[in-house]
Amino acid sequence: MDEISSPPPRKWRKVAYGGMQPGFDDNHTDESFLEDMVTNANVVKRDLFKVMLDSVSICQYLCIVSLVVLVWTYTLASTISHNSLLLLDVILLGSGFLVILLTAEMISLRLLFQYILNISYFIIGLYALSPIYHTLTRSISSDSIWALTALLIVLHLFLHDYTGCTMKAPGSPKNPTLSSNVSLNISIIASVLIASRLPSRQYVFAIMLFSLQVFLFAPLVMYCIKRYSFRLHLCCSLGLVCLTLALVYKLQGFLFGLLLGLLVFITFICPYWLIRIHKYKFEINGPWDEAKLCFNITE
Repeated sequence: MDEISSPPPRKWRKVAYGGMQPGFDDNHTDESFLEDMVTNANVVKRDLFKVMLDSVSICQYLCIVSLVVLVWTYTLASTISHNSLLLLDVILLGSGFLVILLTAEMISLRLLFQYILNISYFIIGLYALSPIYHTLTRSISSDSIWALTALLIVLHLFLHDYTGCTMKAPGSPKNPTLSSNVSLNISIIASVLIASRLPSRQYVFAIMLFSLQVFLFAPLVMYCIKRYSFRLHLCCSLGLVCLTLALVYKLQGFLFGLLLGLLVFITFICPYWLIRIHKYKFEINGPWDEAKLCFNITE
């Protein structure tokens, strides 16, 4: 009798669902499994100069926060009167509205009136709450207030959204992120802590109005300038850096060196460091990855 020929061995097939294949373990793979593997498919090569330009926004906001801390310091030392603070508040508010009107592509009178109405309500409410802020931390020692404020400012800088703004810009479909809202709330708490150490209610109202104007509207104004003209954004950032360094140097030389070193580290060293370690990035993609939708599921 002729020998019965044995059936040919089964060939392993790559299946997504279907259970075990006869003759193969559940976790079996052969050489064809890695044929579709792709390395570094989504890795974007970054340009050093482009990364340095992107870091300007971080330095810009760091200088804005430094200016706020400087005003706090001079106010606590009674170097600045509350009338001067109120005049500064008016100048900042008028300048901010002027910049938004000049840089916004299209803003309706209704939206502008709504902004003015909201700010009016905001100022009235802030003035009514000033006596409460004035006595809010009377039972807490000053050292605890300074330490907590410093911690909150650092946390505010860490959570701040440097790509957008704390408020929705006119004509922008992008809403503020969760971390940006948390960062804004932290800055408000720090402002309240500082205001509670001031000698009068007029000081409290003036410094709270100044702080909230800066933390709320300064990112919006800078975002509008950046969207309108990137060159103008760079010029404003350079002027802001020079002004901040000059005022900090007048206050204390050590703080000037610390701030200057931090700005150099953010603008030059960090981008170079990012480009340098980017070559060690290794990303693999293949048939084992989860499927991703190529369309909006709400459509």
